[in-house]
Amino acid sequence: MTAETHSSGETGRLPLPAREFRMSFTSTPRGARLARRLASHRLDAWGHPYDSDLNTTVTLIVGELTANAVTHGRVPGRDFRLCLSLDPVQRLVRVEVTDTRDDRMPPGPPSTLPVPDAESGRGLCLIAALASRWAVLPRMDGGPGKTVCAEVAL
Repeated sequence: MTAETHSSGETGRLPLPAREFRMSFTSTPRGARLARRLASHRLDAWGHPYDSDLNTTVTLIVGELTANAVTHGRVPGRDFRLCLSLDPVQRLVRVEVTDTRDDRMPPGPPSTLPVPDAESGRGLCLIAALASRWAVLPRMDGGPGKTVCAEVAL
């Protein structure tokens, strides 16, 4: 059901392994809620407790990106994908949410963001405030859709 990978380090020293969690979810509010809860659980399992600042920040980012994928990137019959990775060497957590709708692209960071009291787009203001950096990219596997990724420094 879940996929977690650990990369091996250099010989001679034992760095903390990079950790990764990938899973597809149904494009429904229930799928977005499950993705948010599993991301928080995975961070706790990786040593960042539920009540830590990192867990709270990343959970908020996952919640916003998955809600956007369900609301704006939904294609009936297609799932969205969450990838959460923790890299202790680069000291960051990376969140990637991929949907399959490519005709609705969010504005890029940060100069094209709407004002916080605009009718729509406020979630991206939240992402810009919480993440160290974020971007909108084409799907990595070449299929239809887009990936919104955000990084949070440890």
